[in-house]
Amino acid sequence: MAEAVSSSRDCLQAGESCTNDPICSSKFRTLRQCIAGNGANKLGPDAKNQCRSTVTALLSSQLYGCKCKRGMKKEKHCLSVYWSIHHTLMEDALFTPGMNVLESSPYEPFIRGFDYVRLASITAGSENEVTQVNRCLDAAKACNVDEMCQRLRTEYVSFCIRRLARADTCNRSKCHKALRKFFDRVPPEYTHELLFCPCEDTACAERRRQTIVPACSYESKEKPNCLAPLDSCRENYVCRYVCAVGWVTWRASIQLSLGFFHWGQPSA
Repeated sequence: MAEAVSSSRDCLQAGESCTNDPICSSKFRTLRQCIAGNGANKLGPDAKNQCRSTVTALLSSQLYGCKCKRGMKKEKHCLSVYWSIHHTLMEDALFTPGMNVLESSPYEPFIRGFDYVRLASITAGSENEVTQVNRCLDAAKACNVDEMCQRLRTEYVSFCIRRLARADTCNRSKCHKALRKFFDRVPPEYTHELLFCPCEDTACAERRRQTIVPACSYESKEKPNCLAPLDSCRENYVCRYVCAVGWVTWRASIQLSLGFFHWGQPSA
């Protein structure tokens, strides 16, 4: 089972504490203006500097370093508190050499009791091995024996194959929610077997793919223009800055592959 590390401050509690502090509350309201659409423009010509100085002042408050938990009550509100103070830091990281935001996450870290030796044995599978054992079928049977695995797997399969009335697709939001619940709550010894069981034929591989990523979870009757989801992501501050982290990670991997240890500085 996953066990959350609870040493971090809760962003909801940190937000409430800040609200009760007149100085912190005032700066937090200013910060909210900075990230609310074009709110920074309302602060005058020095808006960007004022926003950054506000963030700097809040770095010593209880807001900095707070975290959220996946699936917690008021999770979206907790995330909004977290990103309120981190959005400027993320923007700076895109253009500031040496600034590290790759480990920045709104969620508390999880410690899982993974058996990596066992996981390696799942994925290894010698090509020359002659066996009649169907590991994927065994994984499905093992899941059906476990009450939680069977119940949550049945739930996401139900949501992800059920077609809506007058539509040629399922309820994608319910499908995504059920999939996340399955992989978050079911122990790794079951999910890893389903994810990494070796297949030797196309039919097995297709069944495994539908188990991991049901077609409903990503396919749609009308294919959107690639710019549409990008525009949608830009309108959501959480998506916007998670995307920024991904971009920084990609840029770092490219520079490392070229032999750069620091931003724009070749290794000796």
